Amino acid sequence: MHVSMADEAYLLGPPESSKSYLVGSKIIEIAKQSGCQAIHPGYENAGFAELCAKNNIVFIGPPPSAIISMGSKSESKKLMEHAKVPVVPGYHGEDQSEEKLLSECKKIGFPVLIKAVMGGGGKGMKLVHKEEEFSEQLSAAKSEAKASFGDERVLIEKYITTPRHVEIQVFADTLGNCVYLFERDCSVQRRHQKIIEEAPAPGLSDEVRKAMGESAVDAAKAVGYVGAGTVEFIMDNQDQTYYFMEMNTRLQVEHPVTEMITNQDLVEWQLQVASGNPLPLLQNQLKVNGHAFEARIYAENPEKNFMPGTGVLRYLNPPEEVEGEVRVETGVRQGDEVSIYYDPMIAKLVVWGESRDIALRKLVSCLNRYHIAGLTTNIEFLKRLATNQRFRDIELETHFIQKYYDELFPKNRQVDDSMFLLATLSILSKNLTKKTADPFDVLQGFRFNHEHEEVYEFEHPIEKENRVSVNVRHIYDVKETNKFKMTIGSNVHTVSGQYNPTTKEIVAFIDNRKFHSTLSFSDDHKTIYLFTRDGQRYDLTPVLASFEKKGSGAVGSLKSPIPGVIKSVAVKEGDTVKKGQTILVMEAMKMVTNIVSPIDGVVKSLPFKTNDVVAAETMLAVIE
Repeated sequence: MHVSMADEAYLLGPPESSKSYLVGSKIIEIAKQSGCQAIHPGYENAGFAELCAKNNIVFIGPPPSAIISMGSKSESKKLMEHAKVPVVPGYHGEDQSEEKLLSECKKIGFPVLIKAVMGGGGKGMKLVHKEEEFSEQLSAAKSEAKASFGDERVLIEKYITTPRHVEIQVFADTLGNCVYLFERDCSVQRRHQKIIEEAPAPGLSDEVRKAMGESAVDAAKAVGYVGAGTVEFIMDNQDQTYYFMEMNTRLQVEHPVTEMITNQDLVEWQLQVASGNPLPLLQNQLKVNGHAFEARIYAENPEKNFMPGTGVLRYLNPPEEVEGEVRVETGVRQGDEVSIYYDPMIAKLVVWGESRDIALRKLVSCLNRYHIAGLTTNIEFLKRLATNQRFRDIELETHFIQKYYDELFPKNRQVDDSMFLLATLSILSKNLTKKTADPFDVLQGFRFNHEHEEVYEFEHPIEKENRVSVNVRHIYDVKETNKFKMTIGSNVHTVSGQYNPTTKEIVAFIDNRKFHSTLSFSDDHKTIYLFTRDGQRYDLTPVLASFEKKGSGAVGSLKSPIPGVIKSVAVKEGDTVKKGQTILVMEAMKMVTNIVSPIDGVVKSLPFKTNDVVAAETMLAVIE
């Protein structure tokens, strides 16, 4: 999408970022070819900033020294202590032996957080509740850190049990000016990564809000900062005490909520600063107006611990944008593929309202109209989150999802008969609109001696082992060809209506109740994607299609949950293993996943080795 929108586009290399996007020399070479004067590659890297300077190209961002200082969590915390910015108790030392790190954990007291020294975005971060978990979690944290940042060093921090994640947007120019553009709350997270952000942070006292902003400016000044940056704090919900966590030396994913409440274009600010101009506004000129939310639309499965997904966007219909109120920031179109090589974010949905309550209502409305099919997304989860009463009441903390899991993931979700009736009607409607030259076309379903009956079966969208049968009797009506009696179990329904394959709209009457929904077929016509007006999505598979999609595996077989790379294999064929024992370790989208044995048994098959690339649903091992 970006390539098609650009006036000029140059090939960087293969999909792997290590061979293209992260190779600074390639970017510089293309910059020279194109006559580029300034660059920001979208990530912070001191080496690349220095490379730009050597080639007389402006790096749109802070000086390399600031990136180095803030890129190291241990060094940044030392600098913050010197600048009188509050920091979380922890260990940031050079001794990285397991014995030393464990010793420091005991001094601090469990629970603790292991964090990558060069980390960010939750990569290389592991929560350790007790000493027995330490060794395995340390190994996982180092592995993720090495894969994401090329540096396996870690630090240890005390884990605050009721924390909120509050961050401050700062901006500094080359003339000595530095301001904060207020705060964002990013407390609701999964895998230590943000899902939904809002600005300003609700429920803060004016005194705390001002103090945090001033601390953020002190942090930026301590490293001679220039450009856009985000100073992240962890705040104790009990008393609103806050501590410095880290500084991201770039404009972050969630910056649009700040733009919405300040009515400023922060990308323009970056270009102004990079050009040597003063900041467009000073602190006393900045004001907060209204409230904004950003929801991150991901290809992931919240029901399976937010496992990232891949696949083709078979159907994509976002809500309509409204200037100043609704923004949809995306880099994909219908038909594009979400691959294993980058973060599975599909889009950012940003809304603004005069108050938090109004903005939240707009968010829910837009999520109801955000239709994606072809892969699993987090849209329905975001709706449950945005309508959760505790979220509305500002009971925010970083483990909100774990704490209120049962509310956010209700069991026994019911599927109404109407979903199967609409799916059946869409199939019938498609068949009935296949016109021929036959003048008796209008009499489809008409029989002289008996009523025409058909049976359609669907795989239940939630209870996968169950099927739902829909018995259809055509009702002959010269005025309306699409009229039927449909029976599910003992329930008999009168159904009529039309499906428009061009607009993807289905309008139906079921027992005199009107339904107006969006419905799309997969490219192979084996799955029906149904979106209701309240935003629910149902993937309905006719039984013949489900037969083709099903596969079988041995008891104790382990399938790859997502496409990825085998990082290590912990056992060999013939080994005896225990339930829960790690068999191998996979990495996908810079996330490390341990594949463990589902049973006690013996490893009968183990076809892959380290560095092998595997597809989703690939048989990784068989345990008997």
